[in-house]
Amino acid sequence: MPMFRRPILLILFLLILAAGIGLLALGAFPPSATPTAVERVLPNDRFNVR
Repeated sequence: MPMFRRPILLILFLLILAAGIGLLALGAFPPSATPTAVERVLPNDRFNVR
């Protein structure tokens, strides 16, 4: 007697299992973050002509 009678359930089960394994792999080995410089916009009111 097969475990799943409907192939849709088997495919759904395999997709959920693959997603869970993928999330566990991402949690165990997270991607490295690339450092970027923070650029802040300064107001230009100091150099206005009055």
